[in-house]
Amino acid sequence: MSIYLLKGRFQDLLRPGVRRLERVGATANQVTVAAGLLSVAIAAIVFAWAPTRPLLYLLLPAWMLARMALNAVDGMLAREFGQKSALGAYLNELCDVVSDAALYLALLGVAGVAPFWVWAMVVSALLAEYAGILGLMVGASRRYEGPMGKSDRALVVGASGLLLAGSWIGGTAVNAVAMVVTVLCTVTMVRRVRAGLAEEHATR
Repeated sequence: MSIYLLKGRFQDLLRPGVRRLERVGATANQVTVAAGLLSVAIAAIVFAWAPTRPLLYLLLPAWMLARMALNAVDGMLAREFGQKSALGAYLNELCDVVSDAALYLALLGVAGVAPFWVWAMVVSALLAEYAGILGLMVGASRRYEGPMGKSDRALVVGASGLLLAGSWIGGTAVNAVAMVVTVLCTVTMVRRVRAGLAEEHATR
């Protein structure tokens, strides 16, 4: 089970705004790049200043929600308004992994955090997404199986930011979260590989 399954309903809520963006000339690629750049900027702010100003950790849940919306918006602009392109496909995947890595690494500023586990979370998330993309290389579809897909990780990291802002958790809890996410990302990677192989085999 993954909250990715709620994507359709989320898109329905965003559709009126997407139509307005298209009318003013916004493109899917512009939205994708803007979301990536803002993710890196917000991660830098959180890493540098949130340890001494904990309320800045609220940027993580706020931005995770906004970024999920922007990710849906760029996809809708591409699919529903004829803006699909090869460049867009590259930008979408590259900006996503860079954004994820930057936002997760912002947690390195939390006192008592073990860098190993934060980096393990980053690497396992990257491998899970890469496993999903590799489905296309073997003749299957892009795979989105959970239990720890992009939307799920956004929920977990956003919730961690909310708890850090209230000083309800510290480095020890963040380490535990990173460990769990690492394990679940590894399970996700395996599930996506298996699903891709099964789909490819079924289409022979």
